[in-house]
Amino acid sequence: MIVPNTQFRLITGEDNLTLYTFNTGIAKHSFCSICGIKPFYIPRSNPDGYSVNFRCLNATEFSEVVIKAFDGQNWEQNAGALELLSRMDP
Repeated sequence: MIVPNTQFRLITGEDNLTLYTFNTGIAKHSFCSICGIKPFYIPRSNPDGYSVNFRCLNATEFSEVVIKAFDGQNWEQNAGALELLSRMDP
């Protein structure tokens, strides 16, 4: 799930995060240094937002969740479908 950086707030656990970048250095992948999960990252397709691992959130806080299919296997050809998601109003 992609959210604008103005709508993202990390409440706890920052001291347990490890940052990883590769290739272009635009994407910033944050991993938990204890368990290894990637709770969120700054995606190359939306560097002004965060891609949040929905499984790391308290799902009871959401009244509705809409899941849209995305062809991640062919990411480069389909990245245009992700553009501007971080600029959408919540």
